[in-house]
Amino acid sequence: MIEEYIPQQIEPKWQKIWEERNSFGLKGVGEKKYILVMFPYPSGRIHMGHVRNYSIGDAIARFYRMKGYDVLHPIGWDAFGLPAENAAIEHGVHPAEWTRNNISHMKEQLKKLGISYDWNREIDTSSPEYYKWEQLFFIKMYEKQLAYRKMGFVNFCQSCETVLANEQVVGGSCWRCGTPITKKKMWGWFLKITKYAEELLDELKNLEWPERVKKMQRDWIGKSKGAKFNFPIAGSNLKLEIFTTRPDTVFGVTFMVLAPEHELVIEITKPENKMEVEAFCEKVMRMTKEERGEQMLGVFTGAYAINPFNNEKIPIWVSNYVLPDYGTGAIMAVPAHDSRDFEFARKYNIPIKPVIVPYDREHNFSSAAFEESGKIINSGEFSGMNSEEAKNKITQFAKEKGIGDFAVSYKLRDWGISRQRYWGTPIPIIYCPKCGTVVERNLPVVLPQRMDDMEKWSYTRCPYCNTEAKREKDTMDTFVESSWYFLGYLSGDTSKVDFSTEPFNSKLVEKYMPVDMYIGGIEHAVLHLLYARFFTKVLRDLGYIKISEPFKKLITQGMVIKDGAKMSKSKGNVVDPDDVVKKYGADTARCFILFAAPVEKDLEWSDRGVNGIYRFIRRVWKNFSTIFELIKEYDIEISEEKIFQDDISEKVAELRKAYSKSMVSAYKDIMELGFNTALARMMEFINHLEEFIQNTQKIQSKNDAECIASIAAGFLKIFSLFAPHVCEELYQNIPKIRKDKMIAEQSLDDYEKLSIFLQEQMIKIPVQINGKLRGEIEIQKDSEQEEVKNIILKSEKFSKYINSKKIKQIIYVKNRIINVIVE
Repeated sequence: MIEEYIPQQIEPKWQKIWEERNSFGLKGVGEKKYILVMFPYPSGRIHMGHVRNYSIGDAIARFYRMKGYDVLHPIGWDAFGLPAENAAIEHGVHPAEWTRNNISHMKEQLKKLGISYDWNREIDTSSPEYYKWEQLFFIKMYEKQLAYRKMGFVNFCQSCETVLANEQVVGGSCWRCGTPITKKKMWGWFLKITKYAEELLDELKNLEWPERVKKMQRDWIGKSKGAKFNFPIAGSNLKLEIFTTRPDTVFGVTFMVLAPEHELVIEITKPENKMEVEAFCEKVMRMTKEERGEQMLGVFTGAYAINPFNNEKIPIWVSNYVLPDYGTGAIMAVPAHDSRDFEFARKYNIPIKPVIVPYDREHNFSSAAFEESGKIINSGEFSGMNSEEAKNKITQFAKEKGIGDFAVSYKLRDWGISRQRYWGTPIPIIYCPKCGTVVERNLPVVLPQRMDDMEKWSYTRCPYCNTEAKREKDTMDTFVESSWYFLGYLSGDTSKVDFSTEPFNSKLVEKYMPVDMYIGGIEHAVLHLLYARFFTKVLRDLGYIKISEPFKKLITQGMVIKDGAKMSKSKGNVVDPDDVVKKYGADTARCFILFAAPVEKDLEWSDRGVNGIYRFIRRVWKNFSTIFELIKEYDIEISEEKIFQDDISEKVAELRKAYSKSMVSAYKDIMELGFNTALARMMEFINHLEEFIQNTQKIQSKNDAECIASIAAGFLKIFSLFAPHVCEELYQNIPKIRKDKMIAEQSLDDYEKLSIFLQEQMIKIPVQINGKLRGEIEIQKDSEQEEVKNIILKSEKFSKYINSKKIKQIIYVKNRIINVIVE
């Protein structure tokens, strides 16, 4: 045994052994667990956010593997994207070479962390072997009219020189570079995600996801129930369709408003107004979403609509306060009952016509809109009704008269996937002057060797009539690749991935999907996570798979911050994982990242904290080395059962009780992903072990030695979830231990059985929330307030009364009662 703890010697040794023995490969038998972390973009270096994500995933994967499950824990590379293209231009290399070099370096970094990935299942989304299947999926979607091309206004980033999907516009700016987004009219390809809006919404209830993420998706899909009405445009055969959630106000419409992007704006504008309207639209479409909201602006088109309910002539305006992404991009404006319409009407001197009044008071319609329920007035046969009742009656009337109907609207828009960049999956479409738009026959359609050759590469021949034709030059949004990569890991067989004959093995998909635990950042809530759900449903409907949802449980970890801010080069607060691993070892980096904060909370980086974890691991090494010396003279057997033998000394029995208390709690914490508290329990045991060693000169009996050695083995197994290298090394040095089997190939002990040694220490106390009794919890006698609070917060029975509410106060009478006061 190495006398001193030297991680730089221990860690490479075990990483090599794990790889040689294929310790983390897929077994193909037994109950499955698919543990997946969101795969990285190969930027060239992993950062501490990666380390946290992968350490969480690895602890979970190792836990289930040692619980006897057939664990699938793969990794790959989300390899297409603009950063590689820009870096390649800057450095004068091809994006493929840049990407390969980055993958090679990052793979080496991940291996040095000792993450238990099955490297035989590694995938690279920029390889033609992978993306040829993506092109096939696109063709199948095109044939089913789930992929289509249209001319329209799109989000355009001037810096990235490409279109962005709505989900990639964050706060009016590009999600990648932060440049304010403008609107641009151009051709583009879209995937019909709106067809699945209701299913995407409905099935959220079945997912074990954080409520915050589910709410973000619900809000993004944005379902609204209401009515659609058709307003004829005076002097033409055109009709203006609007969606409203307030059909009860339709008799109070005094003007109509179109978004500048609405397709009818130019068509209906009178010649004398055209110059002003076009200039206005151009101005607004250069604004960011935030700028559009700063000041209400408008211009009259010169056109009028006819209210089909009362035949009143209504002016049609164009304004920046109406957005193309909601409803139909056009509204009926009722200034008496909508504050935004009121503001606009006041500014442009448009009449205000009340059609609802409160029952219990007067309302001054010249000072503010009345937006509540009330009594209908000025609305023909509907006058006198309650406005809530009138909503249904008016819509039913419209349906019977053929001027409208009940309707549901979604904020969600179809996914625009066209990107005007090189480094992405080519869209497999050809434009033929004879045949029209046709799909490629020979897949994959591979990118040209040189970025500058895109125009030349686009010239081709129609695969159906051999006429000179042109390929589509746009490439797919890189989120398409990540929308099915979790299935790509299931290509080939149990030994390795293989994309040569199919995108994935249907038998493996049937066995291992859906993903049991998916770990990643909450920033992907309405990007990757929504797209992946959509793509899974599409592949189901195309007959490729049977499941409807890809990710059963979602775990969103917090960020790693330093000095109160997210790590970034510009802030000068970046910590390089390589430096930490080189100085302290991977086990220290992993343990600190799991100990410093609960999984879901942000983690404040602390050099002092890292050093503290390093000292703790050295204490584990030192104390176990000492214990091994004390017991080596005995010819012992080591097994879990030896912990439970009766004929042991009082001192060893006390050590066993301390071990039991720590392990029972740590195991329960790990089951609930409370890795920080689990590590705290392990630290408590090491304190007891240290005290035991200080007061022990000699082990008194073989039974004592067997109990101590078996405790050591049990501790190292569970600690190996967090610090696998040092545990493997120490385990192999337990006297008389079998040397042919590693911890990684063994089962965890049944730590819950240890509660037999704690029975006299367990008590039940009542739990009150805001003074109201909600049940009881079982705790260890003399537990501190923080421990009891954590048990309550982790319990589904009590957490539903607390949820995201702020805890104002906790009143705890030790061993008697606890009362949690929330806002």
